[in-house]
Amino acid sequence: MSSLHRRAFLQFRSFAFNAPRRPRHPLLRIALGLLGVALLLALVVVGVFVGAAMLAGGMLWRLWVQRGGRAGVRRREPAFDGSYRVVGKAQLPLAH
Repeated sequence: MSSLHRRAFLQFRSFAFNAPRRPRHPLLRIALGLLGVALLLALVVVGVFVGAAMLAGGMLWRLWVQRGGRAGVRRREPAFDGSYRVVGKAQLPLAH
């Protein structure tokens, strides 16, 4: 095996399997920190807007479905008729 292949393999192995490290340069460290905070804020804002859109869509859907009848009143389904009796607690035989 040539030394070039061995060096390339070792560089790939050290790049792929080592934990990511923070950059040493202070300005680059600050810039990446601010980028991370900006990404987090962007994801939170997008999540809030998507949630609000889903709630608004659900309310509009409910209004669309109920526009023929009175809003907020459900139609009653017929009740089940039957006779019921109360059953007492089961008695287990005493163990000796």
